Amino acid sequence: MEHAFTMEPEAKIGRNDDCWCGSGKKYKKCHCDFDARLDEYRRRRFLVPPRRILKNPDQIAKIRESAKINIEILDYIGAHIKAGITTQEIDDWVCDITKRHGAVAATLNYEGFPKSVCTSINNVVCHGIPSKDVVLKEGDIVNVDASTILNGFFSDSSRMYCIGEVSADKKRLVEVARQSLDVGLQYVQPWRKIGDMGAAINAFVMENGYSVVRQIGGHGVGFEFHEDPWVSYVCPKDTGMLMVPGMMFTIEPMINMGNWEIYISEEDGWTVYTEDGTPSAQWEVQVLVTEDGYEIISY
Repeated sequence: MEHAFTMEPEAKIGRNDDCWCGSGKKYKKCHCDFDARLDEYRRRRFLVPPRRILKNPDQIAKIRESAKINIEILDYIGAHIKAGITTQEIDDWVCDITKRHGAVAATLNYEGFPKSVCTSINNVVCHGIPSKDVVLKEGDIVNVDASTILNGFFSDSSRMYCIGEVSADKKRLVEVARQSLDVGLQYVQPWRKIGDMGAAINAFVMENGYSVVRQIGGHGVGFEFHEDPWVSYVCPKDTGMLMVPGMMFTIEPMINMGNWEIYISEEDGWTVYTEDGTPSAQWEVQVLVTEDGYEIISY
């Protein structure tokens, strides 16, 4: 999903005006050369990021503070999750940690989502709703997806957890899903197209006999829960938005043991299942594009 609006040039700024990024520096000392390079890519019909999604150092620092809470949440879950607990207990942990830090769970009431975290078990691909009636069992695999708002800045990441003794097939699925992030991160480089990352992940997953969900992907994040760009993991290489320093997005391919087809629960309108009933696994990291590569902000 590419957005044509980014092909349009941004508003012109005088060299001695304050830079558009909010750094407080003069434009000529900040993003003047950067914008000239973007304009050249734009003239070559590249899809370039709009200014409104690029983060300055002060904003990045504030997003890191939000991410510290998100990481703490997932660390706590990793230390306490086990067979016999309910997914509502996981939601309670998230609520407690989030409130203690003066933060807000981004998922709570987001477009009507009723809980503070997503808990997706076995054949649930994503957006599983915590419930006191859902009890984790030996052999389950579960994705916990946490998203935190601190002082208006967003962080977002998820991890897989294996409950007790898990079958070899499920263990391999979870591990290949984790490895797919490492494969994708090799392609997160400034002035390279984001589709190179997505295509590399898809090729790796297919080589291992699995499939990548097509309908749901990653997204920009930081100022809002979901920003541009849309991030696909089944795209051709040399496609998609140009990655540039200050750009931030999630890498979160959803890997199915069977085929890529999914469906959404008619009962709750949120829970996404694999069409064929096979297990699914997903890890998510929030990544910042830097001058020489990337920084993982939340994991």
